Amino acid sequence: MDLTEALRTTGAVRAFTGQPVSDELVWSILDDARFAPSGGNRQAWHVIVVHDETKRTAIRDLYLDAWHDYVGHLLAGLIPFSPLASEEDRAAALAQRGAAEAVSRPDGFAETLNEVPAMLVVCADLNVLAATDRDLDRYSIVGGASIYPFVWSVLLAARGRGLAGVLTTIATRNEQAVRQVLAIPSSYAVASIVALGYPTKPPTTLSRRSVEEFTSVDHFGGEAFNPS
Repeated sequence: MDLTEALRTTGAVRAFTGQPVSDELVWSILDDARFAPSGGNRQAWHVIVVHDETKRTAIRDLYLDAWHDYVGHLLAGLIPFSPLASEEDRAAALAQRGAAEAVSRPDGFAETLNEVPAMLVVCADLNVLAATDRDLDRYSIVGGASIYPFVWSVLLAARGRGLAGVLTTIATRNEQAVRQVLAIPSSYAVASIVALGYPTKPPTTLSRRSVEEFTSVDHFGGEAFNPS
């Protein structure tokens, strides 16, 4: 597949056919994704391929619990789990918890996560992350630069093989419980759950902001970057 096509058509896909995804195929995807860049080439990722139905169901339940919190934010008109949220925002989201549970759909992605063809839990070794913003007086984000390029490479490698999937971080809200289910050491963070499968709809070109909408020249409020 042409690289440009892959970049423009690899979106978040949560609906899959019933066709199984073999371990051999998952292995080949990871074999390509492992070449992703990371800080100091320390490759801080560890991937748990979850086969066990009991563990899958437990992960589904923890994900769904966090998903209801996520939807509660949406129902309150808020950005879910924004680092800049106020205590009032948090209270408003919590007040919508019951409504979020009420709109839950039996066939929704969160409700059926245990049924996805391939479930990967990506963990990050906190011992080797270079989080250069660790000591700043704000939310820390830089450490993810050593993990999420790998996850994105998993999705691109899957796309090249006719599969699709989604990088989701919802379950991290219940990280300690996820650790217990999968025996993850406390020195590892739960970075993402990746669901993979054959998509029910053929991928199409995605809709995104134009370059001019997210760039500026010389300073943050400068004119939009446009070579013409």
